[in-house]
Amino acid sequence: MFMKKILIGTHNMGKFKELSFLISNKIKKISPKTLKIKSPKETGKTFSANAILKAKYFSKFTKLPVIADDSGLCIKALNGKPGIHSARWAKKYGGFSNSIKVILKRMKYKKNRSAQFVCSLSYKSPKGKIVVVVGKLNGKISYDSKGKKGFGYDPIFIPRLKKITFGQMSKIKKIKSDHRFLAFKKLKKKIKIL
Repeated sequence: MFMKKILIGTHNMGKFKELSFLISNKIKKISPKTLKIKSPKETGKTFSANAILKAKYFSKFTKLPVIADDSGLCIKALNGKPGIHSARWAKKYGGFSNSIKVILKRMKYKKNRSAQFVCSLSYKSPKGKIVVVVGKLNGKISYDSKGKKGFGYDPIFIPRLKKITFGQMSKIKKIKSDHRFLAFKKLKKKIKIL
């Protein structure tokens, strides 16, 4: 079986570019923006619940297979926050750079700086089959925002065994090592055509 097109169910261009890079070059990637589809309300209690919710939602508008992502930053010293509310925090504080400032302020006197980037990817075939996977990457929160590459909370996340943030890493290095890549590798094992 060969897949010609896939809808990547996200309005976040950073995520769209990363997933486009990971999915086979032979497949044309479609954005919900092109089809003028808005984003659904994220009412799930977990990353996976939200990823499934998005895949189901976007598939209502198209006969294409859909891949959807829900991801976020979970910080131990902040009781796992912002977690599934990562994007909502950015919205609440007026953008990711402001949200990063809030996090760094809250983390100022915390000894434990461990954190985890989590990504849940869900795939829905036109026939209705849904597959969901989760990728987790451990790391820590930096003391300052560093680097202009990447997007979202990348400038404050230092992956395990690394000395620089995702914001300082080359795009290719980041894409081939982050939580989205780990989730995608699992998904590709289940859906070979990707």
